[in-house]
Amino acid sequence: PFDESIEQTFGFQWRDVSPMCFTSRMPYTAVTADEFAALEGLDDWRVILRTIQATFRCGSFPAAAAFAVAVAAGAETADHHHDIDIRYPDRVRVTMSTHATGGLSTHDVELAHRISAIAVATGVTPEPTTGQAVEIAIDTMDADRIRPFWAAVMGYQVAKDGAVVDPQRHGPPIWFQDMDEPRTDRDRFHIDVTVPHDEAETRVAAAIAAGGRLVSAEFARSWWILADADGNEACVCTWQDRG
Repeated sequence: PFDESIEQTFGFQWRDVSPMCFTSRMPYTAVTADEFAALEGLDDWRVILRTIQATFRCGSFPAAAAFAVAVAAGAETADHHHDIDIRYPDRVRVTMSTHATGGLSTHDVELAHRISAIAVATGVTPEPTTGQAVEIAIDTMDADRIRPFWAAVMGYQVAKDGAVVDPQRHGPPIWFQDMDEPRTDRDRFHIDVTVPHDEAETRVAAAIAAGGRLVSAEFARSWWILADADGNEACVCTWQDRG
């Protein structure tokens, strides 16, 4: 009945969206970033950190809300759920991963196919290169000593990998980069901005054109190190070339 109400409200048939059978109750099969990027039919999606993201323009704020409801109904049918963000005037961003694998799985692939099919059926427009994720990195010789402070002051929780994260998943995570000796030649903070792999060089060029400088491209295509005119650093990152 829920699926039928969605069909009546938004004017499409689920049978026209995707014939695939979901396997959400079967064991999860992990999918690497390289494997995901090689798949057909997922041009709407980009790998961002350990997730996949897709952004859609829907034409109006009510249409964005309607599309989000249709996407949520597809997730409910698949019994595999994701984060949906609606922003004025008409954007919807969908972020997916599989907690059981700590990254991507075949369940994410199947649901991404279904959401892209819903996008086609409802006439919304994908914006595949607009996704990103921001992280704060702190250089330290003793992460255990300072981690409780950052969890407390931010109202965050400590994740299994030692990062501190927003339990509501709104604020950027904070991770700790181990140092062998103190750094005195630069700030101990830097910002990591993870972008779609096909947006990275454009983002780096824009930062340089805006008065920044390239500190190092040694690790490109994984990340480029940039700095502003005062020497404050940021890394533009992608999933590529990370082994």
